[in-house]
Amino acid sequence: MCAVIKKHDIIIPLAGLVGAPVCKKFPKESHEINYDEEINLFKNKVKDQRLIMPTTNSAYGSGNQDNYCDENSPLKPISEYAKQKVDLEQIMMQGDNVTSLRLATVFGVSPRPRLDLLVNDFTFKAIRDNSLVLYESHFKRNYIHVRDISKCFQFCISNHKTINEIFNVGLSDTNISKLELANRIKKYIPSLDIQENNEEKDPDQRNYIVSNAKIESIGFTTDYSLDDGIKEIIRYYPILKNNNFNNI
Repeated sequence: MCAVIKKHDIIIPLAGLVGAPVCKKFPKESHEINYDEEINLFKNKVKDQRLIMPTTNSAYGSGNQDNYCDENSPLKPISEYAKQKVDLEQIMMQGDNVTSLRLATVFGVSPRPRLDLLVNDFTFKAIRDNSLVLYESHFKRNYIHVRDISKCFQFCISNHKTINEIFNVGLSDTNISKLELANRIKKYIPSLDIQENNEEKDPDQRNYIVSNAKIESIGFTTDYSLDDGIKEIIRYYPILKNNNFNNI
């Protein structure tokens, strides 16, 4: 592994067990892959090598009294996955030539899309079942298209203002609640039945509004809207329904 690491100028570690459910199901494997191997990579990179590390804005858990979070807000990770990413970020940001990207919840079609992510999940269920049941529907979250994440990696590679910095990466106009997301999907599936369950709690207690102003201030812009993602999931549904693209 050491020999492979030292051959490259830029390292973007994408391997991992991603998300709270799969990390809860496989705690030993998630710690080995998401934490131990990342630390090993970090220890074996040389000073001049650039490390662009995808982390997660789920590290915020929930924001202040207004649920607002920027890069200086306290980190309150809830899931084991988020805790691993917080621990990694704190260690790696002490090194040289490191960028941490706290990514919003991803959506959109890709060669191997995840249907357990909220936008994809809600849209898929809306088409398949024509109904959604929402728990704690007021909880808010931020989102970003998978292709804009790729664009952000490229932006960081070419922009030295991002070195030794932490950035939130998401759609600034898409800090929305689960109910707002469901209603956005209903625009394209008018028959969708949206029900709110006010008796039970959502196991996922994340609830935050995230500022992406820092990375936007140095020139990063996104290309894909939430509506773009919803429409493409609807368009690709005949392909997606015959595959298991969940992470658990």
